[in-house]
Amino acid sequence: MEFRITKNELLKSLGRIQAIVEKRNTMPILANTLIEADGERITISATDLDVGIRGTYPATVTKKGSVTVSAKKLYEVVRELPDKAIHVSRKENNWVEITCAKIVFRLVGLPPEEYPALPKIDEKNLVQIESETIHGMIEKTLYAVSNEEARYNLNGIYLDVEPEGNLLRMVSTDGHRLALVERKIEGADFTRFDKGVIVPKKGILEWKRLLEEDDEPVEMGFQKNHGVIRKKDVLLVIRLIDGEFPDYKQVIPSDLKRNLTVGRETLLASLRRISVLATEKSRSLKLEIGKRQLLLSSNNPDLGEAREEIEVDYSGEALSIGFNARYLMDALAALTCKEVRLGLNDELSPGTICPADDDMTLAVVMPMRI
Repeated sequence: MEFRITKNELLKSLGRIQAIVEKRNTMPILANTLIEADGERITISATDLDVGIRGTYPATVTKKGSVTVSAKKLYEVVRELPDKAIHVSRKENNWVEITCAKIVFRLVGLPPEEYPALPKIDEKNLVQIESETIHGMIEKTLYAVSNEEARYNLNGIYLDVEPEGNLLRMVSTDGHRLALVERKIEGADFTRFDKGVIVPKKGILEWKRLLEEDDEPVEMGFQKNHGVIRKKDVLLVIRLIDGEFPDYKQVIPSDLKRNLTVGRETLLASLRRISVLATEKSRSLKLEIGKRQLLLSSNNPDLGEAREEIEVDYSGEALSIGFNARYLMDALAALTCKEVRLGLNDELSPGTICPADDDMTLAVVMPMRI
């Protein structure tokens, strides 16, 4: 194997895989990247058996072949090289030689035959969606994903579809809060998606990172126990979580008795101020709603107390209810709207937050006893 490539192209390809390569020593080869050269392209792959990525990049190939080498060390080497063409070749015993100008590095490699293969992709099941749409949906649901390993079925975002209305839905919950967003995807054939799937958080983060590179549309699909994301010459394969996602529809309150409208940034800023004196463990604060006003307060016996009154659009009955300040702030920070609607029933029922101009985005937060 032998090829020449620009530094920028090689650095970009290696940068994409750094968060994926396995850093533990359960399987040493998972710390490596698989490099394959053929024709006028090279392919660089990485996997930790849960998330895999493969990208194809232009290069001048003088000898086709493949090898695996430490993804981290190769990235560090390339990053320090001058901005000139880089020559990469496989030597005896899978050593890899990297040459740039008068600089030479030789890295120990491993046989490519031992590298785990990514699953084959059925392109018929891929649906094209705008990157901005998917990125926005991930942004609005990622914060509510559970980090508790014992609740593995909540360690990702649930994707579901309604083929009749071309609706794509993302849902996440950690048991204390829930985030849901729906979008109508014109022209998408969701009849191929036979059931909802749970995409793990690590896979979601790599998906999000890929979406942020540019505005090119992305193709997505699901086959057996894998999610498949393709964007131009980059393929991302994610092992799905094998579990049942809870019936989230039972958590969403209906027929809310109290609905108030408030500026998103105004409420978020107030929550940040009042939570300064909230207790470290519970982060609890009280919301008291009355005619055209919302009173936020916190009380910490060791530090003191704080209160702030803000103007809201509300004319219903008064109510006092407690919430975890962090949960409210996370939900508000994930939105980009100017105003939000806060929906409440009573002091023991969950509250909802949604953009005033978007009924297809919703956050649900469980109350706390104050």
